[in-house]
Amino acid sequence: MSAIFPDTLIDRSFRERIILVGVLFPRTDPDALDAELDELESLVLTAGADVVDRIIQRRPAPDAATFLGSGKVAELHELCLVHDVDTVVFDHDLSPAQQRNLERILGRTAIDRTAVILDIFAQNARTPEGRAQVELALLRYRLPRLRGRVVGLSQQAGGIGTRGPGETQLEVDRRRLVRRMHRLEADLRGVDKTRTLQRAQRQRGRRREMALVGYTNAGKSTLLNELTDAGVPAADRLFETLDPRTRQLALPGGETVLITDTVGFVAKLPHELVEAFRSTLDSVRLADVLLHVVDASAADPEAQMNAVHTVLEEIGAIEVPELVVINKADRAPQEARRLAAIHPGSVVVSAADGMGIDDLLRTIGDRLRTHDAMIRLRIPHDRGDIVAAAHREGEVVEVTHEEDSSVLTVVLDEAARARFAPFEEVR
Repeated sequence: MSAIFPDTLIDRSFRERIILVGVLFPRTDPDALDAELDELESLVLTAGADVVDRIIQRRPAPDAATFLGSGKVAELHELCLVHDVDTVVFDHDLSPAQQRNLERILGRTAIDRTAVILDIFAQNARTPEGRAQVELALLRYRLPRLRGRVVGLSQQAGGIGTRGPGETQLEVDRRRLVRRMHRLEADLRGVDKTRTLQRAQRQRGRRREMALVGYTNAGKSTLLNELTDAGVPAADRLFETLDPRTRQLALPGGETVLITDTVGFVAKLPHELVEAFRSTLDSVRLADVLLHVVDASAADPEAQMNAVHTVLEEIGAIEVPELVVINKADRAPQEARRLAAIHPGSVVVSAADGMGIDDLLRTIGDRLRTHDAMIRLRIPHDRGDIVAAAHREGEVVEVTHEEDSSVLTVVLDEAARARFAPFEEVR
């Protein structure tokens, strides 16, 4: 990308000094706002900057021009001068007009929580697909803000084949940005098509699929390593894992399933990211079971669970069966027991030291078999392909041979049972 469209939103050539801004609306819990600002500070630190202060204002509603009232903006300006601040970060979404007005008054960059999260994603994306998804999300975020972000875009410029008569540089840059977005969208549609074909092949092989979901830094990657010896990077850091990783998992009964580690969720996850990562998150929507990993040592685990459910609803995965896995019990044993008591059927583990992993594996096997049914298939002797498919897609527990057919007693899930319906023997 050109200098006009930089790859990140926070300058990391030095440690930016940042002030956080929150607004307490009438129905906002003060403790909840404090927790959100604490999390925002963690996000800023992850992005590579330092928080030097925070400011909160009570308001009935956001100011249309500057989000804050004029007096609070003046106070914020004074604080910026006192702390020699580079950027102010709002915990709430700013409109492009609010952003421009604040920057004009404050004399420094003003961004919102969404921009910080996008910046972290830009740092952590490693695969070509992940980088394309993040770039698309960044461009979608920048498009309505282009006018206030680019210096000298109002100047007229000429050039054969680049712009029409009287077209401004701003319009040229806007067109370049939209053209780049269309190219990224086309590339991601191709990736999605490939992934759909791969998933169809796995379904033909009756590979059950599970997806690890949870709040960022809940320990999903550590759990994947403990379950499968995957060896994926796992650090005590927000959004360490962006690119999905799928591994095979052997269950105690001998069945092998696929388990995918997905991007961590967070409160107020930017809509631009959800849209850009929608194809990646299909592994969540199409899973047989979701392993919802919960950090028992978090300040408010239940609020984090609610944030995860909000994203699951947005991507159409809220109806997928869920197994709650309460992690980090070594750090917060009492809270882990409390959460287990109010979430029947959950499993308490410590992915860091392996505690509870055997119980988790047994529970996964039981959950996957919940919707299985034992049926009898009568298959003609000349349909060896169907016999082979039954062995491949189900668990054959008994075979008897008759004069013109073989009778198989087999355990099948609902989808496989529908495919074998023409051969099912009705009792």
